[in-house]
Amino acid sequence: MPPIRLDHIAIALPSISAAPEVVVGVLGGVPDRSQSAGVFRWASWRFRGGGGLEVLEPHGPDGFLHRFLAGHGPGVHHVTFKVPGLSEICRRAESLGYDIIGRDESDPSWKEAFLHPKQALGIVVQVVEAGEPGPIDAHAIPPGLPDPPPPVRLLGLRLRAQSATRSLTQWRDLLDGRVEATGPGGLLFRWPDSPLRLAVDVDSTATEGPIALELASERVVPDLYEAGTRLGIRLVQRSP
Repeated sequence: MPPIRLDHIAIALPSISAAPEVVVGVLGGVPDRSQSAGVFRWASWRFRGGGGLEVLEPHGPDGFLHRFLAGHGPGVHHVTFKVPGLSEICRRAESLGYDIIGRDESDPSWKEAFLHPKQALGIVVQVVEAGEPGPIDAHAIPPGLPDPPPPVRLLGLRLRAQSATRSLTQWRDLLDGRVEATGPGGLLFRWPDSPLRLAVDVDSTATEGPIALELASERVVPDLYEAGTRLGIRLVQRSP
């Protein structure tokens, strides 16, 4: 049975059309897939090493993204984990005290459920039992730009949490992350089949949730402050 995998990080923006200038023009993202899905549309780009970034935009007059953007503005909306069995991970989550929301098994190739950010350390967590992806339709590839820079390596997301115990429950006990201590008040979670990681700064007085998208590159990536402002999340370059 395959392991649980941190698959991608998703950012909400008012329009996907605003993404390529940053995701491709600054970070070098390679266009991957795009699709409409009811009240939203998504597009994804891949980076060196295989890390994925998804951008969501609202579609139609109402929906969860309209509410998210009105309340939070642009920024990280969720992280997606691919799991070998949705029923098993939902049972495990409920046994650990989580409420499952938005469970939908109507599409056999994409069975999904969510943990609410109020229970999940300030971020929506999507768990998915996915089938094999179909062929890519040329019309479903998101925009790129001419002469983009080399792709960065997307390392993952840095978050704040008020409790180390709750962080371990969520990322290790529920989602099988391998944990490393990174000094006082710091934890790092990795998944063996994923190029992405989650770094957690533990601070009992802090607001929980995402604080930075971390990347690495042998080139100096310019304009990270402005790029992060446009994506609604701070961008931080680490050593390669």
